[in-house]
Amino acid sequence: MSQRGALLIGNLAHARKEWQACGEIAKLYEYPDGSRQDFLSRCRNGDFKDVFALYRSNDSNKITGNFNDELLDALPLTLKYICHNGAGYDNIDVAACTKRGISVSSTPVAVNDATADVALFLLLGALRKVTPSFMAVKEGNWRGDFSLGHDPKNKVLGILGMGGIGSAVARRAKAFGMNIQYHNRRQLPLGEEEGAKYVSFDELLKTSDVLSLNLSLNASTRHIISTEEFNMMKDGVIVINTARGPLIDEGALVNALKSGKVWTAGLDVFEDEPKIHPGLLESANVVLLPHIGTATYETQRDMELLVLDNLKEAFKSGKLITQVPEQKL
Repeated sequence: MSQRGALLIGNLAHARKEWQACGEIAKLYEYPDGSRQDFLSRCRNGDFKDVFALYRSNDSNKITGNFNDELLDALPLTLKYICHNGAGYDNIDVAACTKRGISVSSTPVAVNDATADVALFLLLGALRKVTPSFMAVKEGNWRGDFSLGHDPKNKVLGILGMGGIGSAVARRAKAFGMNIQYHNRRQLPLGEEEGAKYVSFDELLKTSDVLSLNLSLNASTRHIISTEEFNMMKDGVIVINTARGPLIDEGALVNALKSGKVWTAGLDVFEDEPKIHPGLLESANVVLLPHIGTATYETQRDMELLVLDNLKEAFKSGKLITQVPEQKL
């Protein structure tokens, strides 16, 4: 029987040697660049006919496009595992993968600290309303249109999505004296709450001074924050998003900023990246970053290694270390 294959889509920047070492357990294939149509053609021609597991990433999505029914139908029937590099995996149709008997993993643990650090950077920047002052000093205009900010101490931080990243945000925010409340689909075990208060979705919106979005994007969470939700919030609320842009209706956010309902916002992700809503670019009341939440050498390497660990475990035991929760449930 021929050796089972492993396919790398895209490139590795930090774990090339570890990938090559996988040649001891698998026949290695690589598709470093190309187009969706070329990739589909090569799959249908049988170029990857014995691939058992593959490595792909959010970055490689620009090569293949989304892993939807069309692409899954072209992949070899031998494929049983998709090992994905990224905490978010909305470009993979997990339900379609499950139907085909394909297990999917992501990299939730590896991204927690770096993403939480960026969330706190945005939170503090939004509280202090740093953008006007930052732009003024760059332009040689001392302080410019300066205005007072707010302290984090004693503010209520509402975390929507208290998973690994949300919990890391909570721990950091507590060091600044913030009071933490959160909402998940299910309440965490008491031992994992670390003093945070579990509240309903509506109460989270109504009572938080700062709202941090730390949940996955899927059909049920797209535009989970829109006009109706903004209307429920406190006047002068601060909104932080380091998860996925489409969680927020950007048009509704712009309107809420203009009306003063939202005092400031800190965003690392956007609804239609790399495009950003003109109303956000024009606003002085936002702190904007270009999706750099996991952009550290250490985190990028940890993510690549975790994907490879998942891939090796698939060959070794037929299981994944960090399988996506939809399939684990």
